[in-house]
Amino acid sequence: MGTRPLLRLSFILFIIILLFTCSWYSLNLPIFSDPPHSTSWLCNSNSRVFAHLGSVLETKIHKPRDHMEDVPHHPLDPLTMREIYKVRTILSNYPPLLPSFPAIHSLSLDEPHKDLVLKWKEGDPLPPRKALVIALLNGQSHVLCVDLDLGLVTSNKINHGSGYPMLTMNDISVAMQVALSHKELNKSTIKRGISLSDLTCITPSAGWFGPNEEGRRIIKVQCFSNQGTPNFYMRPLEGLTMTVDIDKKEVVKFTDTGVGIPVPKGTDTDYRFKAQKEPPRMKPINPISIEQPLGPSFTVEDGHIVKWANWKFHLKADQRAGIVISRAMVSDSETGVPRSVMYKGFSSELFVPYMDPDENWYFKSYMDAGEFGMGATALSLVPLNDCPRHSYYMDGIFVSWDGKPYVQPSIICLFERYAGDISWRHSEIPVNGFNIREARPKVSLVARMAASVGNYDYIFDWEFQPDGLIHVAVALSGMLMVKGTPHQTADQIPNQEAASGPLISENLIGVVHDHFITFHLDMDIDDTNNTFVKVNLVKEETLPGQSPRKSYLKAKRNTAKTEDDARIKLKLYEPSEFHVINPSRRSRLGNPAGYKIVPGGNAASLLDHLDPPQLRSAFTNNQIWVTPYNRNEQWAGGLFTYQSKGDDTLAAWSKRNRAIEKKDIVLWYTLGFHHIPCQEDFPIMPTVSSSFELKPVNFFESNPILKAAPMFEKDLPVCRPATSA
Repeated sequence: MGTRPLLRLSFILFIIILLFTCSWYSLNLPIFSDPPHSTSWLCNSNSRVFAHLGSVLETKIHKPRDHMEDVPHHPLDPLTMREIYKVRTILSNYPPLLPSFPAIHSLSLDEPHKDLVLKWKEGDPLPPRKALVIALLNGQSHVLCVDLDLGLVTSNKINHGSGYPMLTMNDISVAMQVALSHKELNKSTIKRGISLSDLTCITPSAGWFGPNEEGRRIIKVQCFSNQGTPNFYMRPLEGLTMTVDIDKKEVVKFTDTGVGIPVPKGTDTDYRFKAQKEPPRMKPINPISIEQPLGPSFTVEDGHIVKWANWKFHLKADQRAGIVISRAMVSDSETGVPRSVMYKGFSSELFVPYMDPDENWYFKSYMDAGEFGMGATALSLVPLNDCPRHSYYMDGIFVSWDGKPYVQPSIICLFERYAGDISWRHSEIPVNGFNIREARPKVSLVARMAASVGNYDYIFDWEFQPDGLIHVAVALSGMLMVKGTPHQTADQIPNQEAASGPLISENLIGVVHDHFITFHLDMDIDDTNNTFVKVNLVKEETLPGQSPRKSYLKAKRNTAKTEDDARIKLKLYEPSEFHVINPSRRSRLGNPAGYKIVPGGNAASLLDHLDPPQLRSAFTNNQIWVTPYNRNEQWAGGLFTYQSKGDDTLAAWSKRNRAIEKKDIVLWYTLGFHHIPCQEDFPIMPTVSSSFELKPVNFFESNPILKAAPMFEKDLPVCRPATSA
């Protein structure tokens, strides 16, 4: 390898280390993006012009924040930096791991047993603080429990099932270094007229495709040309794939079947603002923001307890799950007493299969949370663009492969949303003697995180409304994973039906693929005594002479007794509602208190159930599952997802067909997308989203926001346009 490629490799590794193992204090945002009690009433703004900043990141300069003095205040608070260092010290002196220190693939709070958390009250001593550690040593995956109060490892279990822990940045760095040092790569790039110094490589996970891939940790490496553009994803070196043994640090397979396929040009692929030479062909949109003259209405106490309107919940960042909502409670509309809605909610796994059986594509069936980590891939949110003014920003305290903590700054934001939507309204025509016009604005609180998992960006929103509704949305953006082709126009493709996707630009095919996001929703409606009820809408036919109507619909309730009863495939022509109720908590009318899950747009996996990717992601075989609560069943794809066979998944647990009536139960919901790419997805995709809702059903005695006040002009700041010079 020449001097220039070595320098480039050193630079790549330096950037990786800088981004993922440093504390990043210098990038931290303050608690609020604007003074919380700003009272500036003149909302002047300069006219919007097409002027180029170096980056949208230049819109704000933020002060650093030190987390070394953080202490836990709540049983579910994440481990602090000091606690992580203490765990590292304990592991360094633990004889079974000596003499070498293992690679740390996960180090997080071992959450106290649920009954301890539910009994805990503010001011009580915290339950014992423990850490759950997943470490890899000599090819064996260890699951260790570390008691911080005792200063001891209290449990050390070795995984004898399939799969490996989540990848670390060191694993990825090793794979990149091995690949870039492989002599065959240099030959292949030269054949394509590309220099090694212009290469950017990525590390797709290998999946699992039979016994030949077992017994060793492997990863794929594929490369792109970054010459002339930072959007290297649009310039693939098609047909070139290396399989790397991560632990042996060697290339075990080199494939190059695409030498005749040109590397697509980088023209018009740069998506950065500063690269746009002309303004968009549209009338400019004037700057817009929400003004809050009295500051935000929410508070964040002790770093993680969020209080807003009638809601209170615990919010934190997790290296694997990303954003985690716990102990969500809403105040009763009659008494004001907080009532439990959800013990814990988070995205448990993502499954992203690409639909191309080609040798260089068949393995692309990502399970992003269990393979790469949603929190680990979340970068700092961009003020004013990712999150509006008056947002509160929260950091993640994560752990690198050497067991040391680092700060992932500003990866969660909290803000109030008002988009002109209506919370409730009614007008009455004066003909009946009532001249009524009543309306209330819809204001909500949003907790947001965005993860950039390679080419794709996932935006997660948990939105809380005063009427008790929780709206959960996932939005997708970023770049397509594209396939190089010799064809520049669609009519050049001899058999378009045989292609793995449509042509989205010259020499680029957008491969058809899916996205599935499975959520773990531990619903505790008033307490843990819950039941899942399927309410079917059934067509009834009238009797002859009974009515001018021929048919009508009737709601019929079916209580799920076991897990088998609660496996749901959504069907448009067999409509149902899906309720989680507390049979022991009744309204004044005798209805059980409950919440229902309201699906939005969705998609189902169409892969064969015996296809290896679908075996691993069998949790997508249904859109809804219900299981009894088990603190060891949190990850739908299994604790050890990487190269797993699918023997420890939600689908495997549910086969036990356990009782779920009047139990502490967990609701699992899978939200899906089918994506057939198009030209508008090039070079970067406009955001597309889908969602579901958790909506109260007989939880309140009546409309909980009946007494909400309308907005009046006197309550709002008076803004006027800037005068022209």
